Amino acid sequence: MRRTSTWGSTSVDEAYLLQINCDFLQHEYYTNIITFDLSDTPQRVSGEIYISVDRVKDNAATHGVSFTEELHRVFFHGALHLCEYQDKKPAEVKAMRMMEDRYLGAYFIPNK
Repeated sequence: MRRTSTWGSTSVDEAYLLQINCDFLQHEYYTNIITFDLSDTPQRVSGEIYISVDRVKDNAATHGVSFTEELHRVFFHGALHLCEYQDKKPAEVKAMRMMEDRYLGAYFIPNK
């Protein structure tokens, strides 16, 4: 289990994130987030998260949620990647979504 962390997030436009996706991952398509794990030991989380605000806005509208909720979902998604969660296989996607929902629920506790 990783115990300490140093990481940052940056909000960018979709063109900038597309360029990162092409340059570093050789993916020629838009995405809402790219996470770079820069950890040098298994116990230390270190990384960079790039989030496309444009994609987050579009996805929020598509899924009928607020921009704030979708932004937090994407942010938690990146943090989960830094905690070694993957999302390439259907079972991994399911586990990732479950954890995103868990953290969203904990973060957005309704005011009583």
